[in-house]
Amino acid sequence: MKLARILRHLIAPHWLARRVFPAATLKEIEASVSASERHHGGELRFVVEAGLSFMDLWRGITPRGRAAEIFSSLRVWDTEHNSGVLIYLQLIDRRVEIVADRGIAAKVAQQEWDAICRGMEAAFKSGDYRRGALEAIDSVGKLLARHDPAIPGKQNELPDRPVIL
Repeated sequence: MKLARILRHLIAPHWLARRVFPAATLKEIEASVSASERHHGGELRFVVEAGLSFMDLWRGITPRGRAAEIFSSLRVWDTEHNSGVLIYLQLIDRRVEIVADRGIAAKVAQQEWDAICRGMEAAFKSGDYRRGALEAIDSVGKLLARHDPAIPGKQNELPDRPVIL
């Protein structure tokens, strides 16, 4: 456990995520998720978290571990075709993780998800959170369309609205 990491998380203001993702950007992300889901059988969730709690830090949780917890708590795994995908952004650690349910994870190599994550991180490093988020949603949507085509009459099983923790 690194003291510098703990301090960065504990002093992070709770409003940081809202500053880099204002209401207008969140609406664009929601619209992008909704539009994407019309072209594939998957379900997308977009989650942003500024800093971790002291207990998470004490447990030594990694951004990947936190993404897995959120994947579970938001029930992204609970879709009819096991094709839910979580895009998780952890601002303080400057990490992006994509967690895919088993139905789609079996079809898409982890390297493809990781490439999308690194692209987002590059955009975020330059301060362009809006572009990074929208390009990632588009890229995930294209992967899903290729590996899990649209299902006629499919219901929207998960909310499209981004989550700020």
